[in-house]
Amino acid sequence: MLKPQTIWAALPLFLGRRLPKSSPSPPCSRRLSFRPICKRRMSTQSPRFAPLRTAQAESDAGAQGYRFRLVSYNILAQVYVKSAIFPHSPSASLKWKARSKAVLTELKSFNADVMCIQELDEYETFYKKNMESSGYSSIYLQRSGDKRDGCGIFYKPKSVELIQKEVIHYNDLVETYGPNDIINSAPSNNSSPTEESSGKEDNRKCGDPNDPRVRLKRDCVGLLAAFKLSDPCDHILIVANTHIYWDPEWIDVKLAQAKYLLLKVAEFENIISSKFTCKPSVIIAGDFNSTPGDKVYNYLLSASSESTDEPPIKLCSLYAANGGEPEFTNCTPGFTGTLDYIFLSDGSAIKPTSLLRVPRGGSADVEGGLPNFHHPSDHLPIGADFRVLGS
Repeated sequence: MLKPQTIWAALPLFLGRRLPKSSPSPPCSRRLSFRPICKRRMSTQSPRFAPLRTAQAESDAGAQGYRFRLVSYNILAQVYVKSAIFPHSPSASLKWKARSKAVLTELKSFNADVMCIQELDEYETFYKKNMESSGYSSIYLQRSGDKRDGCGIFYKPKSVELIQKEVIHYNDLVETYGPNDIINSAPSNNSSPTEESSGKEDNRKCGDPNDPRVRLKRDCVGLLAAFKLSDPCDHILIVANTHIYWDPEWIDVKLAQAKYLLLKVAEFENIISSKFTCKPSVIIAGDFNSTPGDKVYNYLLSASSESTDEPPIKLCSLYAANGGEPEFTNCTPGFTGTLDYIFLSDGSAIKPTSLLRVPRGGSADVEGGLPNFHHPSDHLPIGADFRVLGS
């Protein structure tokens, strides 16, 4: 989650998609006009998956293949839901009783075979048992330290079989630095009073931020899971779900986490390939707290001219390769932009056939910013239907 009144717009690392590359000054994130919302009850909308043109043509031609659906969604942990952080949201839409029911209804409405969920709290007390009653099994990893949220993957056993899993603790990056090493920190910008008072993170409360053993210890996590699909070929799918560190000033930390993520995914892929004698497809999903064109995004897509590092696995962005990234996936009056992505491994044996549509600017259901009575999170879900080639 990127908190309202964020300072993304102050960073030169943000490259807006609508501005020409020759723009001499850093672009500003689009701010939503505030309009009071009169609606008083939660009312989530039915998700709409729009068929891709090529997939529609293939379907009309009788193309076959096992199909499955995957969704990724930062549901906004209740522990971070405070009126001081979301003053634009109707207070009734922030209450746990209303939000929990709305999030649960939305998750079920996707009818997805696999769901990658970020900022998942109340897992044992609410989500696990309620999703089990709808036919889902799950795996979950809580963040390190005293953080109460984490990453979870819900899946339908009748569609996919979990055959192996692994956890990612980005705090392990601390072990790559010696006690006398100094990490190159990104230039600091002034943060807003709202951001500083939110209580979600305090970068300096644990020590010197230039000490890598402090700087890299952000308590972020990720999950890796290998699934055997219920198709005739028993195709194996690797799913990675992660939530990268939020602070736009600490791009070096976010980039280090992105590199560690791809390293762990590549290692996991090799293990699965050897163990099951196969070539698995890979999907990496989550909240990357990075905008299209910044250093993290470019690294993940091997598109950065500023680094000679070659990622251990080649990826493409699901939405970018099929019409463009969403206009935004995070929507508040202080910041509106794309932070959430689904990446596919190059040469994968799966092909998207439809995309989950994301609201655009001007849509009535996002006016005034999120969360609201239409959307229980400040993020929007993304997802797709896939067809397994050759099955």
